[in-house]
Amino acid sequence: MNFNNQFEKKPKNLKRSFKTAFKGFHQVLIQEPAFKYMLAAAFLVIIFMFYFPTSRAEKAVLLTMIFTVLGLELINSVFERFLDFLRPEKDERVRKIKDVMSAIVLLSSLGAALIGLVVLLPYLKIFQ
Repeated sequence: MNFNNQFEKKPKNLKRSFKTAFKGFHQVLIQEPAFKYMLAAAFLVIIFMFYFPTSRAEKAVLLTMIFTVLGLELINSVFERFLDFLRPEKDERVRKIKDVMSAIVLLSSLGAALIGLVVLLPYLKIFQ
């Protein structure tokens, strides 16, 4: 048996990789209500971002925050599922890990909301 052949991988099929990623995205949309709310907020910010004359730098900052929050929510979901798989029974240590992961998402969401307000509030006439 050739040791090197044992670990060689077949080339990835790009189409299959995208299909798998979209399947995972679909699962998150169905099973994670928090992600749906965050996605709705992201779409609202994107609409405002293109409605108001925001600069390229402001758009870049807003998009960076949107994708950071959504990415962290996906990571949080993965951790929660993985921990539930490892410890299906109630475990105080697992609860603490989940709480910290949720705190990470909350902190980034609050930061994103604050940045969104700093960028978009000057464009709203009611606050001038």
